[in-house]
Amino acid sequence: MKNGYAKTLSLGIQHVLAMYAGAVVVPLIVGAALGLNAEQLTYLVSIDIFMCGAATLLQVWRNKCFGIGLPVVLGCTFTAVAPIISIGKEYGISSIYGSILASGLLVILLSFFFGKLVSFFPPVVTGSVVTIIGMTLMPVAMNHIAGGEGSEDFGDPANLALGFTVLVIIVLLYRFTKGFLKSISILIGIVIGTAIAYFMGKVQFDNVANADAIQMIKPFYFGTPTFHAAPIITMSIVAIVSLVESTGVYFALGDLTNRRLSERDLAKGYRAEGLAVFISGIFNAFPYTAYSQNVGLVQLTGIKKNAVIGVTGALLMLFGLFPKIAA
Repeated sequence: MKNGYAKTLSLGIQHVLAMYAGAVVVPLIVGAALGLNAEQLTYLVSIDIFMCGAATLLQVWRNKCFGIGLPVVLGCTFTAVAPIISIGKEYGISSIYGSILASGLLVILLSFFFGKLVSFFPPVVTGSVVTIIGMTLMPVAMNHIAGGEGSEDFGDPANLALGFTVLVIIVLLYRFTKGFLKSISILIGIVIGTAIAYFMGKVQFDNVANADAIQMIKPFYFGTPTFHAAPIITMSIVAIVSLVESTGVYFALGDLTNRRLSERDLAKGYRAEGLAVFISGIFNAFPYTAYSQNVGLVQLTGIKKNAVIGVTGALLMLFGLFPKIAA
């Protein structure tokens, strides 16, 4: 039994690592663009991680009102980055969260009608959406391998060698191992890659030392939300685009888990996503969407248990409460 718990924990950690970088990049980009200080940026990153976990659990927890009940991981959507920065610079940071609150409420109210669009998403459409999502992530991955866009050593041969070494390790483990070891091939690759990076001088722990030991989430940390028509319309469009992206992910996971999704299933999934966005507006986080990289991980490992994703959500919420862990 204990061995089973350890395996579930390891698989949950692997899902966290698969989506973590993408989730953290969004608050870092937004925070830097809006000129937040170190304390504010630390809160923004921590609350984002916490809400990624909360949003994931809302989807995994399938009940009569919300939750699609698939092994789906949610994270902040990249679609919202440019609109959030634009709204923050023109209307102020309080308007960002007013528009996020309004867009989340809109999705909740319209979830029933969105669910009826299931007939417009045959496999050829959803498959195309997921394929396009994967293709758009490839340049992001290559930029990370090169050292991170804008970094001083971008494209350095050492960065490329490290990145492709990790890739080769993962591919070899996946090809020549079996069972649980094969399931955590990505986790092992990341751990080995991090160890190599440490000896190359690429791993720094200064931020860990400087971070607070614990940080509680605070409603309306950046002040009372304000509501303006243009930002609300913009963020509502972002929310609807995110729903389309999530729909492709839902159907992909439905195929992987041999589950045929109904209008009601989709409506509950959309409602959970809208609820997550609304709550994120209260705690000053971001709009959320289903992460396709974790779908790839489900397909790669063959592990489709919701318990694993439940552990992933719980870990993300835990990390959000302890800035040193997040750092």
